Amino acid sequence: MKKPPARPAGKPRGVPAANKEALEALSEFRYRLRRFLRFSEEAARREGITVLQYQLLLHVCAFPGREWATISELAERLQSHHHGVVALVSRCEELGLVRRKPDPGDRRQVQVHLLPKGRRHLNELVAMHREQLPALYYAVQAAQRDEPPAKPPTSP
Repeated sequence: MKKPPARPAGKPRGVPAANKEALEALSEFRYRLRRFLRFSEEAARREGITVLQYQLLLHVCAFPGREWATISELAERLQSHHHGVVALVSRCEELGLVRRKPDPGDRRQVQVHLLPKGRRHLNELVAMHREQLPALYYAVQAAQRDEPPAKPPTSP
């Protein structure tokens, strides 16, 4: 049986090759995103918590329509497994950052609420993260337009 002719290496079937500007914009976005994530990890560590603990605090406080969340909702927001979030909530409880409460409307659910210590950590970290957003926002906008990166706003 005769083999089909070989395709050029690196070119998927049916997908047009990206132009240089689109690749540069995507590269800039990935770079800025990684810088933001690294900043977040370091900021949380300086604040005395892990980046996952910070994200949990953020999602508990900022859950749409209320200031608490269930374990299942947090697992979705964190893109994690239920049992992993249970362990994370337990560690945060031990640190005095959050408190579990039984859900009065559904005994199968547990509500996770922020405690004052958790809110203090969250407020500090949110202020630091907001300073980093312009550079990330710029990179997202450039990637959506397939524009080559120009000079982005500087971050402190």
